[in-house]
Amino acid sequence: MAAPRSFVMLETHQLAEHQPKLGEFGYAGDDHVVPFEVGPLDVRGRTVQLGPMLDAILSRHDYPEPVARLLAEACVLTVLLGTSLKFEGKFILQTRTDGPVDMLVADFSTPQALRAYARFDADRLEALTSAGETSQQTLLGSGVLALTIDQGAHTQRYQGIVQLDGETLEEAARTYFRQSEQIPTDLRLSVAKLLTPGVGGAREQWRAGGILAQFLPQSPERMRVPDLPGGDGDPREEIHDPADNSWQELLALLGTIEPTEMIDPTIGAERLLYRLFHEHGVHVFGGVPVADQCSCSKEKIRGILEGFSADEIRDSTEDGGIHVACEFCSKQYDFDPAEFGSAQ
Repeated sequence: MAAPRSFVMLETHQLAEHQPKLGEFGYAGDDHVVPFEVGPLDVRGRTVQLGPMLDAILSRHDYPEPVARLLAEACVLTVLLGTSLKFEGKFILQTRTDGPVDMLVADFSTPQALRAYARFDADRLEALTSAGETSQQTLLGSGVLALTIDQGAHTQRYQGIVQLDGETLEEAARTYFRQSEQIPTDLRLSVAKLLTPGVGGAREQWRAGGILAQFLPQSPERMRVPDLPGGDGDPREEIHDPADNSWQELLALLGTIEPTEMIDPTIGAERLLYRLFHEHGVHVFGGVPVADQCSCSKEKIRGILEGFSADEIRDSTEDGGIHVACEFCSKQYDFDPAEFGSAQ
């Protein structure tokens, strides 16, 4: 992680279109997770605004708006947590529920690759949309939220599972940290469509933002475990008291955030942090870029097909070929069944 930088206030009229600056201070901009630290409150965290990357993911899938909003929140939460990994690996968020949106998957591979998709019942969704019942609780129903950390081959996966029963993703994430990590953690998520001017007229673009803050004291008598496996710290340390005044002040400050502040491109991550913590002083670190990047490839899929039996190859053949579409990026790969020895 880069060395901290002291925050400098940036007036609205000085914001440039992509990389606003004041003096030597450059904003991270869209699609960069910005780590921060508020020393006097013993608080560390991350915040992000997702713009073009998120819009590309959701536009490619062309989901109905209620589904797209859910997946956008899953993407924000995933990059906030995934970019904290201090090793090569994956962070995977997945829901499995009995609601009309029965599965959300957001997959982050270090250091920056995000991919995501949703599965839903179109008929049930249409019925609820017509009735005006599209709250997250209704769309998700009951089930589980699983957060998985995978460090690759020859390692054991770390997985936390919490119930989804009338909870939003934001509420379920808080429950996860309270039950699985036992670190005082709070977060805010926001999603919206904004009209953006451009050639040929204005168009709607998806944006989303989020902030996650944790109470992680540095003093030995108040130390806690790291926010995710792979970090520094001793997991045997005693849990500090979440009623601590500093933690309560943080909750109060996060409670003042308006949803629009987290997605407004004229505010940005650093300006939001200044608004929240200028009385205490906030240090921001270099932004961590995230990208719309799928890990699928024709070679990987070929390797899977090479393990198929002759019967499986025949069952997979349609119109003289084998056609495989990636659920994450929607890219289609085509194969000749004759390529595979088991098909002979």
